Amino acid sequence: MTDYRIVKQVHRKVRNSSKVLKTIMFIFIVIFMLSAIIFSRGFMLPCFLMTALYVFYDTVACKEYEYVLDDRELSIYMILGRRYRLTRHKLDLDQMIVLAPHDSNEVSAWKKGGIEKIKKFDYTSYEDNTPYYTMIINENNEKIKLLLDLDDEILENIKRKYPNKVFR
Repeated sequence: MTDYRIVKQVHRKVRNSSKVLKTIMFIFIVIFMLSAIIFSRGFMLPCFLMTALYVFYDTVACKEYEYVLDDRELSIYMILGRRYRLTRHKLDLDQMIVLAPHDSNEVSAWKKGGIEKIKKFDYTSYEDNTPYYTMIINENNEKIKLLLDLDDEILENIKRKYPNKVFR
C-alpha cells in the first residue's frame, strides 16, 4: 500500500448581496469621514466602527475550503478572508457509509424530506457547472451529511479503497 496526500482547494462563490452590502458599507465610511472633516470630529467614531464592521464582514464573507486526503483520512479546512485557517472535520474514511452524487438514489434517504434526519455541512463552491457529492459518514458516533466538490483524483482514490461505498 502506498501512502498519498491529495489537496484540493474550493473557492466559494461570492453572493451578489454580499457585494452590494460591502459597497453600501464603503459609501457610509466615506460619508462619515467627510462629515468628520467638514462638520464635527464626532463623526469619527461611526467612521471607525463602520470600518471595523467592513473588515470583519470582508473576513467572514470570503470563504474557501480545502480538502486534504491522507490515505484513509479526509480533513476539511475552512479558510476565512484568505488568512485564517480553521479545521472543520478530520474524518476516518473507514466510518464512511456512502459517497455519491447529490441527486443519486444512494443518498435519497438523507435528502430533505427523506427518511432519516442528520446534521448537514455544506462545503461546496455554489458554482452552477460544478457537480457536488454527498458523503454520509459517522463522526464522533453521530451520522453527518457533507456536501463536497470532489475532483476525479480524490474520487478515484477513495473508490479504490472503498469500492462498495462510492458511487459515480
